[in-house]
Amino acid sequence: MSGAGAPVAAPVDCSDLKVAVVAASWHETVMDGLLDGALRACTDHGVVSPRVVRVPGSFELPVAAQALAAAGYDAVVALGVVIRGGTPHFDYVCAAAADGLNRVALDHTVPVGFGLLTCDDEQQALDRAGLDGSREDKGYEAAAAALATARVLGEVRETRPADPRVDAGAASDLG
Repeated sequence: MSGAGAPVAAPVDCSDLKVAVVAASWHETVMDGLLDGALRACTDHGVVSPRVVRVPGSFELPVAAQALAAAGYDAVVALGVVIRGGTPHFDYVCAAAADGLNRVALDHTVPVGFGLLTCDDEQQALDRAGLDGSREDKGYEAAAAALATARVLGEVRETRPADPRVDAGAASDLG
């Protein structure tokens, strides 16, 4: 199972963060589970009233995530599911969504929780959706990862060294 080796971390206080969740609409049962998990993670981390935006499918996740990041959200959680079919469509949608979400995170320096399930069949998606009987809760995991990363980025921004030579010395230790 893909969850083997996942870190165990207690929720951190993110009550001061502005958080958005963008969720695809395809595969309603799986998406309901992913969205419930993400919202539960927000609650566990103290986030009050995260904004929820729905888009038609996983291909549309990056453009909505980009708009949310540009609107000033501290973290965006992207949720979707693509199930392999008999054509290359699966490969194109998965690659475009993953690359697009990564670009949003890097271009805006805003963590984007990666809750995009890319599954061979519906049972794999159900096993990861956080539903009763599921073995994993990828919606919760994606939101928790985005929130923890947002907290780390906030700490990085607050602890800039006064002397720029400190950064230069640290960088030279890397290589």
